Amino acid sequence: MRQGQDTVESTAGLVSGEAVHLEVRLARAGSRVPALMIDIVAQVVLFFAVAIALTAFFGLTGLADAASLNASYIIAVVLTAVGYPTLMLVLTRGRSLGKLAMGLRVVRDDGGPITLRQSFTRALVGATLEWPGMLLIVNWAVSLAVLTGSPRGKRLADVVAGTIVIHDRTPEGWGWIPTTPPPLARWASTLDLTGLDDELALAARHFLARSRGLSEPYRTRLGHALASEIAACVTPGPPADTPGWAYLAAVIGERHSRAARRLARDRASHAMLWPELFAPVPTPVPAAVPGGTPPGGSTPLIPGQPTGSAADPRSLRPAAPA
Repeated sequence: MRQGQDTVESTAGLVSGEAVHLEVRLARAGSRVPALMIDIVAQVVLFFAVAIALTAFFGLTGLADAASLNASYIIAVVLTAVGYPTLMLVLTRGRSLGKLAMGLRVVRDDGGPITLRQSFTRALVGATLEWPGMLLIVNWAVSLAVLTGSPRGKRLADVVAGTIVIHDRTPEGWGWIPTTPPPLARWASTLDLTGLDDELALAARHFLARSRGLSEPYRTRLGHALASEIAACVTPGPPADTPGWAYLAAVIGERHSRAARRLARDRASHAMLWPELFAPVPTPVPAAVPGGTPPGGSTPLIPGQPTGSAADPRSLRPAAPA
């Protein structure tokens, strides 16, 4: 159940100013730290570029002295530590180079686009209390502790500016998803899937994707065990003489289709409020079973009808099929 808990913990329900409920996926330290590293590299490069340009300018104008050199460094630090994140977030509507690479975006607490005031506040707090900060190691440790301990994944700058960081990727990278067999489509539309947790659904999806690489009788045993476990928490039961592979494909395909439709509806409502942030995304179309034939061949794996030594399915299903 840990995966299901992670899903709940990584999403947040927001209420916009128009009283519309928004569901967004929050960014955590695992994606934000690499984004910060990319931004740090960009800032270091920008710092040297600005410092060299200013030094060359003062040299060409005959104003090169100790004071102008110090001024060049100060201007370069301010532009890279405060100006870069402020301008990037405003011009790209919440994305710096690192966030763009990691598929992240900074938005307001209500999910709306970040403003210039919030961008500047965020950059100023970040430069003084986080990166580069006045006490580098202490600042980083405190910032990381706040980020990992915040229920909404906020760092110090987010708390002060009233912003959050969300994932901005499209659902195109979900990988192979089984499609519901057409003869079972009507029955699958009536399924109650509330008892099917993420871990069990993922195990069934992996089994269907990799069953061709499993040898008998282990494929039949594992397929029956998964079908039996899913049948215990999903209602109504399958039609008579339904092969186990078709039952698993129907359940997982229907679950994915409902999630995709729900995501499309959510993104459509978001696009009505802030079209520049939440552009509508087409609903992904599940791929057919590779090769056009059912995984596991024609051997039935019908829940409730074990074969051979698969009479006790509880001892057959690993956490994630290999």
